[in-house]
Amino acid sequence: MLITTRLGRTVEVNEDYTVDQKWDHFTQEEHDRWDRLYARQCNLLPGRACDEFMEGLKLLKLSDSGIPNFEELSERLKAATGWTVVAVPDLVPDEVFFDHLANRRFPAGNFIRSEAQLDYLQEPDVFHDVFGHVPLLANPVFADYMEAYGKGGQRAMGRGVLKNLARLYWYTVEFGLINTPKGMRIYGAGILSSKAESIFCLEDASPNRIHFDLMRLMQTDYRIDDFQQTYWVIDSFQELLEATYQDFGPLYDALEASNTVYSPAAVLESDKVHNKGTQAYANAGGRLAKAS
Repeated sequence: MLITTRLGRTVEVNEDYTVDQKWDHFTQEEHDRWDRLYARQCNLLPGRACDEFMEGLKLLKLSDSGIPNFEELSERLKAATGWTVVAVPDLVPDEVFFDHLANRRFPAGNFIRSEAQLDYLQEPDVFHDVFGHVPLLANPVFADYMEAYGKGGQRAMGRGVLKNLARLYWYTVEFGLINTPKGMRIYGAGILSSKAESIFCLEDASPNRIHFDLMRLMQTDYRIDDFQQTYWVIDSFQELLEATYQDFGPLYDALEASNTVYSPAAVLESDKVHNKGTQAYANAGGRLAKAS
C-alpha cells in the first residue's frame, strides 16, 4: 500500500509498514553524516552512557563506517537476544508499533537527518533509532523489557490509556537514567543520540532527577520539543522489567479514578528526589525559544 510520510514522501509499504531498507539507496554524503554523528557521540558518551549500552555498541559492531546494513545488524542482534531491526519510512501506527515490539522486531527509520538538522531532529531517523535504541536490545534484561512493553501496549489499546503508556516509554526508553556503582548514567535513546542532552541531563542543575515510580511517572506530562524538565532514574534494568511484568489492570483503574496529570517540572513530597532542579533552563525559554 502507498502512504505519505510526515516529510511528504510517498512510499509503498508492506502490511506491517515495513519497507526494504535498500541500503544502497543511501548516498555517500548520508553515510558520511552517520560517521560524523557516530564519532561525535562515541567521543562524548564514555563515562556518561551506561556500560550495557557501550557493550552493545561493541557486540553489534556499530561503527563509523556508514549507515548499518539492517540485515547484517539483525543477524548479530538476533544471535544475542532474538531481536531484529526492520526498516520503516516514518513513525508507524500504535498497533503496528506494539506488534513489532511484542514480536522482538525494532522498527527503525529508513532515512537520516539533513545537515541542517544535525543537532536537533524531532522525527526519529536511522541514527536515533539504530545508534540510540539498538545497542541496549543486545542486553537480555532490557530486551525482555521492550518485548513486555509491546505486549502491554497491545493490552492497553482497548483501555484508552495509551497516553499513560506513552509516558512510560518516553521517560524510560527515550529519556531514562540509571544509577550505577560508577555514578548516574544514561540509557535513554533520545539522550544517547543527542550531543547537547547527553551533557544537560547529567551535569546541568536545571532538571529534576527523580527515582522511578510507575504510577507517578505515568501521570506526568513531558516535553517533545526541548530538553526534559524531569528525568526518571532506575537502579537496574531488572527494576524496570519487574515493574512492567505486573498486571496493569489495577494500575489503569487507579489512573482513571484519579484523573491526575502532573506538569513536567512537578516535584511531590512523596517523590524520592536525586536532584531537585532549578528549572532555570526551562524558565529562560529553552533552546528552541532562544533560537527563534
